[in-house]
Amino acid sequence: MEAGEGKERVLKQRQVLLFFVLLGMAQAGSKPRHYSVAEEMESGSFVANLLKDLGLEVDQLAARGPQVVSKGKKMRLHLDRQTGDLLLNEKLDREELCGPIEPCVLPFQVLFENPLQFFQAELRIRDINDHSPVFLDKEIILKISESITPGTAFLIERAQDLDAGSNSLQSYTVSPNSHFHLKLQDSSDGVILPQLVLNKALDREEQPEIMLTLTALDGGTPPRSGTALVRIEVLDINDNAPEFAELLYEVQVPENSPIGSQVALVSARDLDIGAYGEITYVFSQASEDIRKTFQINAKSGELLLRQKLDFESIQNYTLNIQATDGGGLSGSCVVFVQVIDLNDNPPELTMSTLIKEIPENLQETIIAVFSVSDPDSGDNGRMVCSTQDDLPFFLKPSVENFYTLVTNRALDRETRAEYNITITVTDLGAPRLKTEHNITLMVSDVNDNAPAFTQTAYTLFVRENNSPALHIGSVSATDRDAGANAQVTYSLLPPQDPQLPLASLVSINADNGQLFALRALDYEALRVLEFGVGAVDRGSPALSSQALVRVLVLDANDNSPFVLYPLQNGSAPCTELVPRAAEPGYLVSKVVAVDGDSGQNAWLSYQLLKATEPGLFSVWAHNGEVRTARLLSERDAAKHRLLVLVKDNGEPPLSASVTLHVLLVDGFSQPYLPLPEAAADAAQADPLTVYLVIALASVSSLFLFSVLAFIAVRLCKRGRRASLGSCSVPEGHFPGHLVDVSGSGTLSQSYQYEVCLTGDPGTGEFKFLKPIFPNLLVQDTEREIKDNPNCRNSFVFS
Repeated sequence: MEAGEGKERVLKQRQVLLFFVLLGMAQAGSKPRHYSVAEEMESGSFVANLLKDLGLEVDQLAARGPQVVSKGKKMRLHLDRQTGDLLLNEKLDREELCGPIEPCVLPFQVLFENPLQFFQAELRIRDINDHSPVFLDKEIILKISESITPGTAFLIERAQDLDAGSNSLQSYTVSPNSHFHLKLQDSSDGVILPQLVLNKALDREEQPEIMLTLTALDGGTPPRSGTALVRIEVLDINDNAPEFAELLYEVQVPENSPIGSQVALVSARDLDIGAYGEITYVFSQASEDIRKTFQINAKSGELLLRQKLDFESIQNYTLNIQATDGGGLSGSCVVFVQVIDLNDNPPELTMSTLIKEIPENLQETIIAVFSVSDPDSGDNGRMVCSTQDDLPFFLKPSVENFYTLVTNRALDRETRAEYNITITVTDLGAPRLKTEHNITLMVSDVNDNAPAFTQTAYTLFVRENNSPALHIGSVSATDRDAGANAQVTYSLLPPQDPQLPLASLVSINADNGQLFALRALDYEALRVLEFGVGAVDRGSPALSSQALVRVLVLDANDNSPFVLYPLQNGSAPCTELVPRAAEPGYLVSKVVAVDGDSGQNAWLSYQLLKATEPGLFSVWAHNGEVRTARLLSERDAAKHRLLVLVKDNGEPPLSASVTLHVLLVDGFSQPYLPLPEAAADAAQADPLTVYLVIALASVSSLFLFSVLAFIAVRLCKRGRRASLGSCSVPEGHFPGHLVDVSGSGTLSQSYQYEVCLTGDPGTGEFKFLKPIFPNLLVQDTEREIKDNPNCRNSFVFS
């Protein structure tokens, strides 16, 4: 496969070589035929019919196998074998194929194969006017001095035209003007050269530049043209001085303009150009302030700010500026700079008088006197002063921007002791600026508040028998004032009862109000202690207040029960008679006892500790009644001794004991009642006689005792009315809690007993015991009974 392809390539190469050899031979021995076609014809356009020139018929042409060959790779022509027409394969561009060469001829050959024959021909491409004249430079610049004399010619660049013959460039024209005319000159190679000839002198200051339009025309139909701009620059001579556009520039510059900002732009015009027209700007006759504040760009004339402007210092500047050209000619102008005031200065407050502390309760007091100012102008310098609305102060305007700060009411230090006052001064500029001045005002104290106790009445509790100097409580008073006006001193007020020794009972700490009991208190002697305390401050004048203190003495179990009946006074014991016929539960006697304490400390209970014959008698625990526990018999001993214990309910409990003598009798007809020893002897001698005597004596004694008691009650009532009597009421009092004889237990605190004794101690008879009102105090019972040792066992309870 590869060997076959190689052979084919070698064969083709040989054929091509042979073809060129034959082509050269044909060209050497024949003359070419000439054909023509216009350029830019469309592809497939007809050029010529070659049958006649070839001497062939149509059917012979196809058999000969003709083909058109030419130099180069492009086949621009081809032969139609059916008609013999020579046709264009593509558009032909004469300028591309031949350039400026005229005529433009394209040689080609027609090759016949059977037999081999060459037909030599040439195709002339006719030019059409398809290109316009073109200037290589669209703008042609000529520099001509204004001193050049008229008549001088200036050669300018010619135009180019790709077309040839009559279609090529033929003439030039120039736009109408008064300074130049066009002159055409033929060169040695036949090229037309355009020249501009100066008609009159140029004046650069009048017309520094002249613009002309140069038109090139070809000879085509219709003719084509091309144009170029001819710019004539008139060169200057220094015949003009710089001139400012304005002799006076007026500018306004805000005072807050940053350094380096443009203030103004001055511009001087010099009709000259070049070095003669180059202007330099400088200050003329400028002061030091101007040179420090402004600077000018020597080339551009830009006036720049060198340092900050301050309207409050300088309101305007006048600057002289000089412009000098390169030839030494100069001109000048004036720049008037007006500084525009901005609200760049906050108001200023100057304090003339300031009071930092004032007493309270003063009306309309001047606190401060001050003035305000603002260096700005207009609304920027107008000011408004104000303070906080929630403070008791107001500003009172005066003259020359002076103000006074005044209180609008009396100040109360106890409500507010310190005021932070802010005076705000605001101008009316945009934006508004303000200044704040802070004043701290202290309100000094006036002694206008009395000490106030935390309570109007204090109740304190202390248990009796306390140790001396015991802290029992405190009172407290506060004073809303300050300093010495708030220092409180406590004291005891004189008691309403002048006989109450308050100073020996209670003391108070003058500095802190602590209360102390100076001595041991006795509940039974003093249950409630009421007194007043005072609190006085150290102001001038001093103010004070009072409070009531109520000290309640709490009871302690410090009193043992005291037996009222039967009396234990060391005399002959009282003997209770009990008939042997008594039923069980018979009331033999009742132990009556009292306790000086109160509450549960005074609750008494009774207990039979010891008896001659246990089980025969019993004691009721709550009322002290001694009763028989069973029926009596002849076997029971006639004489009995009972030991009864009386105990209170305190902690720890206290107690007392009492001995009862009980004599069992057959009846109450016995005439007398012997002593226990005598009775024992008599009973042994004659028991029946003894019983009769005892019974008879008992009945008689009971009757006599009743009569005497009735008489004594009457006499005591009468004596009490007359403050005199036959019975004396002992001083002092019995303890508050007595035994209830009704059998219901301990007596109420509302009952006390009045004991009346006969004036004659020899009789030794105890007349009566009677309840009286609780507010009557009696002497200590035990002492009274000891003072009357002849008490018998006859008691009447009512």
